Amino acid sequence: MYYIGVDLGTSAVKLLLMEETGEIKIVVSREYPLAFPQPGWSEQNPEDWFTQTMDGLKELIQGVDASQVAGIGAGGQMHGLVVLDENDNVIRPAILWNDGRTMDEVAYLNETIGRDRISSYTGNIAFAGFTAPKILWMKKNEPDKFDKIRKIMLPKDYLIYRLSGSFCTDYSDASGMLTLDVEHKKWSREMLDICGINEGQLAELHDSFDKVGTLKPAIAAELGLPESVVLAAGAGDNAAAAVGTGVVGAGRCNISLGTSGTIFITSDNFCVDDDNALHAFAHADGNFHLMGCMLSAASCNKWWMDEIIGVKDYAAEQQAISKLGENHVYFLPYLMGERSPWNDPLARGAFIGMSMDTTRADMTQAMLEGVAFAVRDMYEAARGAGVSIDRSMICGGGAKSPLWRRMIADILNIPIDVPVCEEGPGMGGAMLAMVACGAYSSVREAADAIVKVRETQEPEPEIVGKYEERYQAFRELYPALSDFYHRG
Repeated sequence: MYYIGVDLGTSAVKLLLMEETGEIKIVVSREYPLAFPQPGWSEQNPEDWFTQTMDGLKELIQGVDASQVAGIGAGGQMHGLVVLDENDNVIRPAILWNDGRTMDEVAYLNETIGRDRISSYTGNIAFAGFTAPKILWMKKNEPDKFDKIRKIMLPKDYLIYRLSGSFCTDYSDASGMLTLDVEHKKWSREMLDICGINEGQLAELHDSFDKVGTLKPAIAAELGLPESVVLAAGAGDNAAAAVGTGVVGAGRCNISLGTSGTIFITSDNFCVDDDNALHAFAHADGNFHLMGCMLSAASCNKWWMDEIIGVKDYAAEQQAISKLGENHVYFLPYLMGERSPWNDPLARGAFIGMSMDTTRADMTQAMLEGVAFAVRDMYEAARGAGVSIDRSMICGGGAKSPLWRRMIADILNIPIDVPVCEEGPGMGGAMLAMVACGAYSSVREAADAIVKVRETQEPEPEIVGKYEERYQAFRELYPALSDFYHRG
């Protein structure tokens, strides 16, 4: 049998067709636009997700015995606010995870309501990217549209709704809304009251590996697939990526270098770090995880290469970098503000330490190192919460760079494992579909059978020492610039 994994990302949807053994037969992708209507805002049209997914699915199954397609599972960009009216029409463009317009609402939740109260309701504090502050923003700034809301969805849940008619979400994705009592896996009535919404407007909650429906007859006919194709509830992109890299069961770690960057640490039990620098979320395997998220990771590389120096051969640009741990230039990777550990939507990127002998290679190296240092910041937050991390898997577009993987290993001083397949959320989505269809009895069983390590990057002690000194200098830079970022 075949299983389809959907990775509903920020810039494109990627789809893969996978056999029960884990062998991927084909991968296709379709891009869609991203809108920035005002500085710090980030929006998309949900219809683009659906039309591009449908188009990609048609290509994906060309030449395949469609009767052998058993299930579809999705991993999707988290936190996006998708709102529908009584006729299931999208009321406004989706407000995305990297949108920073909700500063006032975040301040209201964390300072007026209070961080301790918000954390007691949900296990987390408010961040600008979370969904609840966006609901409050819409209530204040677009009251006529707010009054029309009948369904509130996350991006991948909108896609599943269009494909199956099932109005549902999963615990991992819902954890990032700030409307879920994560520990008890139920909607928080206190948060719903604060947001001015009711439970009827929110989706039915499921484990990520639950069967939540099958294809609508019209969708199945258009795609040429059986109506019996199962839709799994799916997961937030980072939880799906963790499944796709085998990071299930307690004490495992995955680092993702995608548009954003994350460190994802699994746990059998719910736990919260004292400083709320990490998110306390449900995991797609039925348990929990702590996660740190930086808003700009591989996107820093894309910005530097495409927009600033104007080259497309990323690998060639890195070939001139040889002296790791000895660069005199620093880069703060806060191009869209920052979440973990600073929770500051006003933070911005900066190069520091240039001199007349600074080269283009130095600047490129600083950009890569700055992202790796920010990953170290999240790693340190986890260590401060008493979490032990002795090695990590890695995935995402940035993980394809051997140099970047080497920097991560040396800056964190842990071995970094590279999976045989680096399809992250899409692969995780397909694995969740396998469990929903009964091909495997659990997510852990699927991960143990399918995910294998291709190679390991070990830290190099001499370079570790050099980077330790540089990291201690890096961690002083944001506090030194914080007042500047917050000037009116």
